[in-house]
Amino acid sequence: MRVDPETLNSRTAGGDLLLPWQSLMSRGTAAARQGHVLLALASFQEALGMARALLTKPGERSDDCVAALVVSHHNLAEVQLDAGGNDLAAAQLASAHETLMHLLCNPTTDGALRQAALRHSRETHAALLLYLEAHGAHPMIARALRAGCLGVALGSLH
Repeated sequence: MRVDPETLNSRTAGGDLLLPWQSLMSRGTAAARQGHVLLALASFQEALGMARALLTKPGERSDDCVAALVVSHHNLAEVQLDAGGNDLAAAQLASAHETLMHLLCNPTTDGALRQAALRHSRETHAALLLYLEAHGAHPMIARALRAGCLGVALGSLH
């Protein structure tokens, strides 16, 4: 299920990159709906790069910045699955979850960003389980799930 990027509010700090991110995600979503796989992939990959940049300085927008990262990874994974790229999709889903676990476990991560990572890790964890249910075992999915167990255990220590 593709997530609508318009659900993120881009009015305050961090919004400088959220508006172009939303535009790229909208372009990718429209391209995917029209069957233009290459344009969708390119748009979602560029949006993912922007979402990663958002995480470096989220300001007061930690939750929106983490959401942008998760949505970018998940939409990219969905297009890759639609195109038959199961391994590429698994890598995207795993990367999203592992990135959140890294934020959660890293003692230098800002508290608001850590809380946002914890909140959104439910979505990334669910996406990993849905992948397993639909496509069977995959080593990248298993690795990400193990990272999630460790991340939750370590995250509770901070």
